[in-house]
Amino acid sequence: MGFIAFLKTQFIVHLLIGFVFVVSGLIINFIQLCTLVLWPINKQFYRRVNCRLAYSLWSQLVMLLEWWSGTECTLFSDEATVNTFGKEHVIIILNHNFEIDFLCGWTMTERFGVLGSSKVLAKKELLYVPLIGWTWYFLEIVFCKRKWEEDRDTVIEGLKRLADYPEYMWFLLYCEGTRFTETKHRISMEVAESKGLPKLKYHLLPRTKGFTTAVQCLRGTVSAVYDVTLNFRGNKNPSLLGILYGKKYEADMCVRRFPLEDIPQDEKEAANWLHKLYQEKDALQEMYNQEGTFPGQQFKPPRRPWTLLNFLFWATVLLSPLFTFGFGVFASGSPLLILAFLGFVGAASFGVRRLIGVTEIEKGSSYGNQEFKKKE
Repeated sequence: MGFIAFLKTQFIVHLLIGFVFVVSGLIINFIQLCTLVLWPINKQFYRRVNCRLAYSLWSQLVMLLEWWSGTECTLFSDEATVNTFGKEHVIIILNHNFEIDFLCGWTMTERFGVLGSSKVLAKKELLYVPLIGWTWYFLEIVFCKRKWEEDRDTVIEGLKRLADYPEYMWFLLYCEGTRFTETKHRISMEVAESKGLPKLKYHLLPRTKGFTTAVQCLRGTVSAVYDVTLNFRGNKNPSLLGILYGKKYEADMCVRRFPLEDIPQDEKEAANWLHKLYQEKDALQEMYNQEGTFPGQQFKPPRRPWTLLNFLFWATVLLSPLFTFGFGVFASGSPLLILAFLGFVGAASFGVRRLIGVTEIEKGSSYGNQEFKKKE
């Protein structure tokens, strides 16, 4: 094991990375709060500023994937589709099987210049998660309780508000509603059988309301839907904790572009289109499991230096005073100060671990265990 590889496994290094992320995030959130005064004066300027502030935070996680762990992401698509990346508003449909599927999506948005302006239909619980939810609030992310009767007006209003967004955005939908687990899959397929829908092997039954509403509200803004099917070579099941330990993974993403005009305007027909899409996604996953590859031409967009430079900037700004302060505390010889400092370190460690826990499958929501049994 080389020295750099050894460092990547050390808890104190993880703690320092977490410290930089958390403290920079709090600073960014405070600046975002201050930018609210811009909204009534120039809404579009407010949005552009917050896109860049969000980039400064999210790119630190992308840096971990690209530079720290060295994870490689390969696209399987066609040249015409890849040439549209970062040049149009789109809806992204991504399978929700892995702890870091969002991070693989973010690394692609970064490489095509839309990380800061990327959007998602997110569960409302995330709004109250420090840094993540707070940053998303200022980015006008659409939150939902995943109960359509309560969500309808909120989701429609949030989507329509994005119609004049000044920068190209990729709007992510996890149509399955929750991460794939065996229990949720079994219940989901019981629902599929009761509705006379074809069963899926690698996905949950898609929940169509969010998709059909997004397509309806964003017509005239969004140009296309990108269907993204993600898997990892070697049958790996990566985690954010693994990324933090410097583990390298190889992600493959099959991307298909569907012009929005090809998607039916009728809600029922659009729902049927989505069900058919997931049957195709299932076939793609079956092919990948058998052959180890997706169809299409391979593309490896190069990583950009900005994520690394951004992290180094924050590390320089925040770690220098931390080291100076820590040295002063221990040099003072005061047991009270030393205990207080160690208590702060312990609290920081707990906070970082809690943030990582948000991505863990086994700690995911119970949504889907029972909700699939209810009528969509």
